[in-house]
Amino acid sequence: MERREALLDAAERVLVAEGGAELTMRAVAAAAGVRLGHLQYYFPTHADLVAAVLERVLRRSAERLAPLLAPDTDSEADTDPIDTADTDPIDTADTADTAAAVVAALLAEQEDRRLVRLFTEVWALAARDAAVAGAVRRFYDGYRERVAAFLGRRRPGLSEAERQARAGVFVMLIEGASLFRSGLAGERAPRTDATLVRTALDLLGP
Repeated sequence: MERREALLDAAERVLVAEGGAELTMRAVAAAAGVRLGHLQYYFPTHADLVAAVLERVLRRSAERLAPLLAPDTDSEADTDPIDTADTDPIDTADTADTAAAVVAALLAEQEDRRLVRLFTEVWALAARDAAVAGAVRRFYDGYRERVAAFLGRRRPGLSEAERQARAGVFVMLIEGASLFRSGLAGERAPRTDATLVRTALDLLGP
């Protein structure tokens, strides 16, 4: 397990430093300091390697998201990114401060430039590889479902269609913001950040 994780660490380094186009089997083997055959023992094909890198990246992100959007943050978090099981409703007063905490925590992740670069490269890979695109889509489907469930507990009077629509826009808003707040596509500005937070909270309801 440790050897496999070390190989995935090397693959992530190549992905972040060199980009998806340079994520070849030989480049990863060189970065890990192993023979190509050793790498192929764990990941027979390039597709296997990319899928494993993506699975680990998305699993870690799902683990970070789960406690934020779970109905009970004191309970053991469910880290399955596509689990949409019904949960017991909670008092909307309890979620008032939680909504702000959710937005703040998600935006705080964007301070990690390495994480933002890694996701940017994953998105680029998804644009060229249908298998990668499918994995990314499943992750964001699960992300949206968690936000919709949170919104349902906060605003039980909303229809399912409205919850899904708001959750979808929320995810697009937060994820798209990473390109600008990280400096990749723009520069951060306090007033813009304040408007971003206000818009995100408006989507979650008063």
